[in-house]
Amino acid sequence: MRSWCWAWTTRFRRRSWPGWSKSRTCGTPGWSPGRRTVQRRSKKGESAVRRIRFFDTTLRDGEQSPGVNLNADEKLEIARQLARLGVDVIEAGFPVASPGDLEAVRRIAREVRGPVIAALARANRLDIEKAAEAIEPAERGRIHTFIATSDIHMRYKLRKTPDEVVAMAVEAVRYAKRFADDVEFSAEDATRSDWDFLCRIFAAAIEAGATTINIPDTVGYTTPGEYARLIRYVRENTPGIDNVVISVHCHDDLGMAVANSLAAIEAGADQVEGCINGIGERAGNAALEEIIMALRTRKDYYNVETGIVTEEIYRTSRLVSTLAGMHIQPNKAIVGDNAFAHESGIHQDGFLKEPTTYEIMTPQSVGRSHSRLVLGKHSGRHAFRVRLQEMGYDLDEEKIERTYQRFIELADRKKHVTDRDIQALVEEEAVRVPEQFVLDYLHVTSGTSALPTATVRILHDGVPREEAATGDGPVDAVYRAIDRVTGIQTKLAGYFLNAVTGGKDALGEVTVQVQDNGRVYSGRGTSTDIIEASARAYVQALNKLAYDRARAADGAGAGVAQAAGGAN
Repeated sequence: MRSWCWAWTTRFRRRSWPGWSKSRTCGTPGWSPGRRTVQRRSKKGESAVRRIRFFDTTLRDGEQSPGVNLNADEKLEIARQLARLGVDVIEAGFPVASPGDLEAVRRIAREVRGPVIAALARANRLDIEKAAEAIEPAERGRIHTFIATSDIHMRYKLRKTPDEVVAMAVEAVRYAKRFADDVEFSAEDATRSDWDFLCRIFAAAIEAGATTINIPDTVGYTTPGEYARLIRYVRENTPGIDNVVISVHCHDDLGMAVANSLAAIEAGADQVEGCINGIGERAGNAALEEIIMALRTRKDYYNVETGIVTEEIYRTSRLVSTLAGMHIQPNKAIVGDNAFAHESGIHQDGFLKEPTTYEIMTPQSVGRSHSRLVLGKHSGRHAFRVRLQEMGYDLDEEKIERTYQRFIELADRKKHVTDRDIQALVEEEAVRVPEQFVLDYLHVTSGTSALPTATVRILHDGVPREEAATGDGPVDAVYRAIDRVTGIQTKLAGYFLNAVTGGKDALGEVTVQVQDNGRVYSGRGTSTDIIEASARAYVQALNKLAYDRARAADGAGAGVAQAAGGAN
């Protein structure tokens, strides 16, 4: 009991004692926002301008967002785009969680080149073995192992003493080093941990072979000034820290994840972890695109370099939003629809005279464009293909043809088709599973005194099937009719409607989420008719569900056959 009392007493004493650290003067009032060259430590050959590494955990921590369920194809598509973006590390998943997660990480490790491919593991042998198996094909692999270090976690979750936790951390790092040279160690809930204990466990992990030390704000508890002091304290009081990478990982529970990450960089952190669009557990993780553009836009202040291709930011953001089924708020920094929009007359006047009066970065710097390409129903495939290339898309002929047919359908309904319309159509075609169900015909009747009725015809593996149904509204009637045709009964977990473009003939974008046996499948549909967009989104979600069921059935059949063969 003595060790527990010491830990709790020390923790609260440190927070209440104003003179605890010499480095406190770094956070005193009176500084001016001039150019800052942050010298993390003087190592032989180290340049004044540091390079900040970006560790993307969209496929692991980001997928833990409620309602997000990415299949292996979608994870691979996102990983490829992250490589094009230029992130240094992709945390591809948590292999021990399920065979599907392990296989998805292994597939990314096998097919994606450039970034380090990391896999998460708790501080136990089974987790580490699964992580090692998953990253084995990687060009460069990393095992990321962690254990909680705060008093509340050690006492109530782990039920371990501090000495036992240190021993577990050391054993985990040593075991991981058998499989990978690159091992990251994280102290879960570091910002609510005793700072001296953090230094102790980090020193032990470094001695055991850790190459990266991560200091996570797991529950979004800290503030920028406090976090910066913690980073400095760890740097100054941890033996061996000069020989490893210092990483930070911030959550947004108090809305300070990005600010905390930037403060940590000022304090000497080498690596920043986060997710595209800031998705993740609870309130989400630090939004990497915001940190990236803050460092680029305020290079005069931070004076650091990155390896990020910023022109890929917007495309990466849209891909993650589409596949995760999570809409981006319009006023979201960098990637929101309003991020480069000007409505006020004063702002418009200033912007037209000189864009920098109201824009601190150009939309082109993040892969966005102000241009409007006027395409219509008389545009041919060649013009459409050229515009796709100008927008940066590299699609195969089959996807181009499918997207072109949707474009012609849209052009028949709209006077002008904008770049944003084209982008929405391309994103809908970006990652498709084999289609068991294709929407062929849709007719809906509804009114103030009429019972909403829908008739749908679905091609099921090419065979037309037609059903009608009534519902509480036109969309409900359509979904009931589709359920009858497909024979699939699901729970609608989410329905989101968004106008892609403005005007009376605006393109509507519908995202739906359906739940089946605890798993969530998202679908997305676009059309100038929101009922049709709703139907397309629902059918796409059912196709993903049916695809998963078929794969599961094939796997079960193979297992039975293998067992039968073994019996002989």
